Amino acid sequence: MVVSCAGETENTMTVSGNIKGLKKGTLYLQYVKDTTLVTVDSLEIEGDGNFTFQTALKSPELFYLYLNKKDNNDVNDRLSFFAEPGLITIKTNWNTFDTKAKITGSKSHEKLQEYQKVMSKNNLRSLELIQMAANQNAQYGQQELDSIELLYTKKIKRNYIYAINFAINNKDSYIAPYIAVKEIPDANIIYLDSIASVLPANVSNSKYGKELTKLLAKKKS
Repeated sequence: MVVSCAGETENTMTVSGNIKGLKKGTLYLQYVKDTTLVTVDSLEIEGDGNFTFQTALKSPELFYLYLNKKDNNDVNDRLSFFAEPGLITIKTNWNTFDTKAKITGSKSHEKLQEYQKVMSKNNLRSLELIQMAANQNAQYGQQELDSIELLYTKKIKRNYIYAINFAINNKDSYIAPYIAVKEIPDANIIYLDSIASVLPANVSNSKYGKELTKLLAKKKS
């Protein structure tokens, strides 16, 4: 699926950047093959946080940078980005590795961030509703609990609608099938089929496009 390469081709991805404040550690470039996390390349960092990886991609997909700071703590040590051919720049800090990263150069990742920004707000509201219902000090009556449950159900439905519409409205992006298979795989087959039907050939033949085709085939069978 992915191979390291010395020379550049039209499918080459170069990931470079800096981890501010990092003096020593090992950085790994990874992706998921089937259900297994695979390391493509690694780099020992000493003295400064500069890094560069170069890899040939078969298809745009989600990749990860894993930082082993050798501090026996896995918190804030793995960040994800949507990999695609070209130069991708990642700048972050050693102590907020996955939360403060600035990623540029990937149009697919920009779309992913746009989607995640809205969904993060929606999920926060859903969590607030769950906490309201679970608050034992609130002493809600059954009618109030039913009202909270109804609001939660509506919120979940809105999340699905947003995800479906986002995928269809961004059908030319590799994010579209990714959302279908990774975010809403349990959505009604009609909506998943609607996403698949509008994908252009290059997106449909991508990793997540093929996964969407398999998902639909499984549901239809």
